[in-house]
Amino acid sequence: MARHQIVNDAVTPRLFKNNLIEKLSHVHPAIPVIIYAPVISYFFYVGISSGALNFYQVILLFVSVVFFWTFTEYVIHRFAFHYEPTTSFGKYLIFLVHGIHHDYPRDPLRLVMPPVVSIPLAILFYWLFIRLMGSAITPAFFSGFVAGYLAYDMIHYATHHASLKDRKVWLWVKHHHIRHHYQDEHTGYGVSSPLWDIIFRTMPPKIERKTR
Repeated sequence: MARHQIVNDAVTPRLFKNNLIEKLSHVHPAIPVIIYAPVISYFFYVGISSGALNFYQVILLFVSVVFFWTFTEYVIHRFAFHYEPTTSFGKYLIFLVHGIHHDYPRDPLRLVMPPVVSIPLAILFYWLFIRLMGSAITPAFFSGFVAGYLAYDMIHYATHHASLKDRKVWLWVKHHHIRHHYQDEHTGYGVSSPLWDIIFRTMPPKIERKTR
């Protein structure tokens, strides 16, 4: 992905001439919580009440899938968001999807995925899970998957707009992602967890401290 000049101001640049499309690309960080917290709760309840799995199996599946999301996040970020197309349209598309975020990393209204994109994707994933796993397992699985996504969105926002100074673990996660932006965008693909960067050896290089 081509690097441009980074703008560190908390501004939202205009991307589209059409006012409606431009407005739909602006998302307050609370919107994913409002939309997906009820979705997570509903499918978690369905997973338990259906009787296909017992309570402990639902809990285990839910936690396992939240962990699985971290791998999904890594793969999407590394191979989709940082794909380097050769065509003009492909380059423009990648810029809209992710390049704009690298140019304006502190844009407060484009740090979480717009519902106009995330909702169709959620429906697509649910359909895919139903096809692959059937109706017995899918509700609990989907609940965990969406919970992982929501956690990712909130952590991503926090890494750019929260200080996290008094929370050592979260500060480490923040620094991991910030190094992806300002040091080497070809490393540090994990946002909510650096685990897969460790496994696949894509950890960003350590920042050398200046010595007198």
